[in-house]
Amino acid sequence: MTEFDVIIIGAGPAGLSAATELKRLGVARVLVLERERDAGGIPRHCLHSPYGMREWHRVMFGPAYARRLVDEAREAGAEIRCQTTVTALRPGGEVEVSSPDGVHILTGRAVLLATGARETPRAARLVGGTKPGGVMNTATLQGFATFSGGLPFKRPVIVGTELVSFSALVTCLTHGARPSAMIESGARPTARAVMALAPRLMGVPLRFGTTITAIHGRTRVEAVTLDTPEGAQDIQCDGVVFTGGFRPENALLRNSPLAVDAGSLGPRIDQYGRLSDPAYFAAGNVLHAIETAGWCWNEGRRVARTIDAALRGALPPLGSTLITAKADTDAIKFALPQVLSASDPSVAPAFDRMQLRLSRAYRGDIVMGSTTHRVESRPERRILLPLPRVTEPGP
Repeated sequence: MTEFDVIIIGAGPAGLSAATELKRLGVARVLVLERERDAGGIPRHCLHSPYGMREWHRVMFGPAYARRLVDEAREAGAEIRCQTTVTALRPGGEVEVSSPDGVHILTGRAVLLATGARETPRAARLVGGTKPGGVMNTATLQGFATFSGGLPFKRPVIVGTELVSFSALVTCLTHGARPSAMIESGARPTARAVMALAPRLMGVPLRFGTTITAIHGRTRVEAVTLDTPEGAQDIQCDGVVFTGGFRPENALLRNSPLAVDAGSLGPRIDQYGRLSDPAYFAAGNVLHAIETAGWCWNEGRRVARTIDAALRGALPPLGSTLITAKADTDAIKFALPQVLSASDPSVAPAFDRMQLRLSRAYRGDIVMGSTTHRVESRPERRILLPLPRVTEPGP
C-alpha cells in the first residue's frame, strides 16, 4: 500500500489546477491519476478557442491550453500517472487502481474526485433503427479531428443545441464536413439564443421541435427518421453526432459508500467540497454537468485550498444540515452544495454560493430555508444564490 497526502482522480482542468495549487500551498505528495494515455482532459481534443482567458488572460486553443495545465502541475511538483484507472473507492481515502503494472491499493490523506462528465449516448436516448458506423458523440468527433486528421463522414446530423453542439458544428465545418441539419427537441436553442444564428449563417438547417427516432444504414449511416412538427420525415445523411445531455462521470460513486445527489447525479458535498466521507472531496463537472473549463479550473483551485485546510486540521467538522431549494413546480434540476457544515471565518468555503440549474424555463420564487429568491431563467443556465449560514456543526 502506497500513501500520499492527496490523490486526485482525473487530469482535466479541475484536477490539474487543484494539483498545482496544492503544491503551491506546500503539500508534499500530490498524485494525479488519469485513465487516458495523456493528461489534459477534454480540451486536448478541442481544436478551437477561446480557452485560457480566466486562467492566464489570453486566448488559447484547446490542445495548447491542456499542455499548459499539465506543464504547470508537473513544474509545481505534482506526480501524474496516465493509463491508470481507479476501480474502487474505499472508506478513509483508500483507492484501488489498475494500470499496466497491475492492481494496487493507494491511500491518500485526502482524495479529490475530478472525473468530469460525459454526454448522453444513443442508447440512453432510446433512438431506434440499425447500428451502422458513423454514430458518435462530440468527444469522439473531436478525437477524430485531433488525432486522425479527418472525419468519417461528410453530411452528418447534429443532435442538440448546447454550447458543445456548436463546437461540434465548427469542428465539422473546419474539417471538410457540412452537416445536413442540426436538430433540437425544444422550441429554442439550449445555448444562448444568439447561437441560433451560427448554423444558419453557415448554411446548415436548424430545426426546432424535432427529435431523431431512428437511424438507418448497414455498414454506414444512410438516413435518419425525424419526428417533426409536420410529422415523420426521413433525411439523407452519412453520420449522426449526439451532443450534450451531460451527466457526471459517476460510475465510481455508484459502487462506493459515498452519498450521491439524486438531482445532479454527482456526489453530495458541503460548502468545502467534502463528500459524506470527509477524506473525499470533489470539484469540476463531476458535480455539475456541465461548466466551462475555466470555471472548473477555478473550482479546482478553491477546493484545493479547503483540502489544504483539512490536512492542517483547520476545517470545521463535517455537518449534516441538508439544504434544499424549492420552487412551486418541478423546475429545479439540482442545487449544490447539498450539505452545510459550520462556518469558520478563517477558512473560505470552496462553494460560497448555491449553484442551481433548471430543467425547464421558470419564472417564480425559489425558497431556501427562510429565504425566498425571485428567479427568471431558462434551462441549463447557471444560477447563483447566497448560501444560508450555519454556526454550529450538524448533529
